[in-house]
Amino acid sequence: MTKRIQAKHKIDRRLGVNLWGRAKSPINDREYGPGQHGMNRKKPTDYAVQLKAKQKLRGYYGNIGERQFRSIYQEAVRRRGDTSENLIELLERRLDAVIYRMKLAPTVFSARQIVNHGHVKVNGKRVNVPSYRVKDSDTIELVEKMRNNTVVLEAVKSNESSVPEYVEMDHNSMKGKFIHAPKLVDVPYPVMMEPNLVIEFYSR
Repeated sequence: MTKRIQAKHKIDRRLGVNLWGRAKSPINDREYGPGQHGMNRKKPTDYAVQLKAKQKLRGYYGNIGERQFRSIYQEAVRRRGDTSENLIELLERRLDAVIYRMKLAPTVFSARQIVNHGHVKVNGKRVNVPSYRVKDSDTIELVEKMRNNTVVLEAVKSNESSVPEYVEMDHNSMKGKFIHAPKLVDVPYPVMMEPNLVIEFYSR
């Protein structure tokens, strides 16, 4: 088992949820955290509830670093409109998240790796920054040498997820388009996300 797979399993176990809705999640066998206190059912404090909400959202997008995640939150606050919706929009506009939504990678971790290695083009230009912010109507595609990659083809065939309506995707050409930013209700999270609690956590 690779460190990358172990990391995903540790996040699931720690949070006590099948964060990505994957068939191989350890939570499918044991719905409690690791260690001798894993089955402790004591009612959590408000702080603990807010912290878990933040950890779920951070973890889902590939365990984004705390400094980077806080920066995204701060931008969501500065923007007009609902801060919770702004936070989700900024996260869904990340290039690694878009690659994952297009079913070009089995996990957001592998999507990040594909971007890091320079295998993705945005509007015809290579981009190797996973946090690159995709704009409405941007065209995203894999470079030619990656179009027959085994990992990519397995992701395309997988039944674990589907391409959401705010993204267009042609798996024959391995090219798609980010149509528009989604609302929270449009994002196909396998578990309930509570960005409002994340806002409360940082507003304390």
